[in-house]
Amino acid sequence: QVQLVESGGGLVQPGGSLRLSCAASGSSFRFRTMGWYRQAPGKQRELVAGITSTGSSNYANSVRGRFTISRDNAKNTVYLQMNSLKTEDTAVYYCKLSTLIYHYWGQGTQVTVSS
Repeated sequence: QVQLVESGGGLVQPGGSLRLSCAASGSSFRFRTMGWYRQAPGKQRELVAGITSTGSSNYANSVRGRFTISRDNAKNTVYLQMNSLKTEDTAVYYCKLSTLIYHYWGQGTQVTVSS
């Protein structure tokens, strides 16, 4: 059974930084595409960043240049380094693991950017 556990969210001032972590278990992590998504109140869940098993990454236009996704296959963990945070980055952030057939989601971690 696949489990994803996010951590690292919290309250930060505009311009600050946070690093989110997502620890995976129950799947062959190194072969999986991983993604970070977010959902703000009243809005649809959106892709923030993704990383393939070979390390190729992609980003939403709104975060490119500020956020960095990375993975540590030895630790079965994917990270999202978030710099220069803006109030509009406030959302619940979710980790997703994708196989050929299924998608698995974590429980989410709240990120609040406010002064």
